[in-house]
Amino acid sequence: MPHSENPPRDRFDAAPVGDVRNAEMAEIEHLAGLWHSGWQDAHAAILPAELSRYRTPASFRQRIIDNLALTRVSGPLGNPSGLCMIKHDELYQLFVAPAARGSGTAAALLADGERRIAASQITTAWLACAIGNERAARFYEKHGWKRAGQMTNRLPTPDGVFELEVWRYEKRL
Repeated sequence: MPHSENPPRDRFDAAPVGDVRNAEMAEIEHLAGLWHSGWQDAHAAILPAELSRYRTPASFRQRIIDNLALTRVSGPLGNPSGLCMIKHDELYQLFVAPAARGSGTAAALLADGERRIAASQITTAWLACAIGNERAARFYEKHGWKRAGQMTNRLPTPDGVFELEVWRYEKRL
């Protein structure tokens, strides 16, 4: 059997897009700040205040730590401009710094997330989008995602589950 010049890639390195790469432990603080500010920008005005009180910098830091292996980023080491997390068939999180909006960063992260989900032999991916987040909805629809309806997203908090009605988007991969 001939020797391959390129070693096999694991599923998180399959078909990289642009400068999308695995998140590094050393980037946790930066990523938590990026995610927290992005969440505040996109959600604070449209989601219940009782949910906002749980979305602290410390909560985003812990969620990054808990999901680091599922997180890919775009941008230079130590200063990524966006992040994407997947969980099985769900595109779980996608956030991009305001300065990177319109640069193709979000599209590259989205495409990478879709590829990672498809690499697990999943044919339909889904994501939750906050009702009223029109900018995100337009972005997803532009990239082939279809609004499948509304659903109740059960969000874990330190005080138990917070139920939130969201738009459910789906895409055949």
